[in-house]
Amino acid sequence: MARVTLSPALRREFEDLLDRCDVRPERAAEVDQILGRIVQNRARYESVASETGVPWYVIAVIHSMETGLRFDRHLHNGDPLSRRTVNVPAGHPRTGEPPFSWEASAKDALALRNLSADTDWSVGSLLYEIEGYNGWGYRLHHPHVPTPYLWSASSHYTSGKYVADGRWSDTAVSKQCGAAVLLRRMAERGFITLTTQPAASAQDQPLVSWSTKKSADAEVVAKAENLQRWLNTFPGVFVKVDGHPGNATSDAFRKATGMFLPGDPRREEARLPPRGAGVPAPAPT
Repeated sequence: MARVTLSPALRREFEDLLDRCDVRPERAAEVDQILGRIVQNRARYESVASETGVPWYVIAVIHSMETGLRFDRHLHNGDPLSRRTVNVPAGHPRTGEPPFSWEASAKDALALRNLSADTDWSVGSLLYEIEGYNGWGYRLHHPHVPTPYLWSASSHYTSGKYVADGRWSDTAVSKQCGAAVLLRRMAERGFITLTTQPAASAQDQPLVSWSTKKSADAEVVAKAENLQRWLNTFPGVFVKVDGHPGNATSDAFRKATGMFLPGDPRREEARLPPRGAGVPAPAPT
């Protein structure tokens, strides 16, 4: 299937939809129940995040959509871990022998989609990558229906879905809780921070994610260098222009914007509850 390009207009669309996203009241308890299960298993998502650079909460919501949070299924498509995937993408993981661990399969699935620490994990791009994980059938062929993969259980989605491969129904209603809905609720509850990277004062700010090492991709290095030059325009910020968006660059980014770079684990640490604390009761609405 053709890949949709993330244009500035599409980025703004994703950001606007998330800003205006409300959980349907009749689905609120269900959303919070799923959130509770996600938080209880945060350590498993973090273990994969630490090796892939993909934020733990992105892995978690994809896991919810593809497997219903089952750890005996492939993150690729929900097929059993007892053998390689059968459905698209078939034959994964290519290496190793079944049965596969959930973590090994998850790393393979994310690598297959080229998701890593070098991916732009600001809101517009994050939602673009998650929609693309499921495919672009809704946007290309049924643009009147916001994909339920993102928006089911929200005010944005009413009905319309693929009931089988290539079979569309205008009246069918998705029973899942969309990935964007889960992310919005996680942000509302203070478990994660979802932001757009702020606009530059004098020039367009490059979109860069924190990384433990300098990328081998010249384009990624150039973006990091541009970010570092932009940061040096702020009073009291002095960062080496070396193309490596590590802790020093993230610290400078925090001085300039009030937050660490997307992907820096310190960005979330102060907001996340202690492990084992569970999920607090839903706030009154």
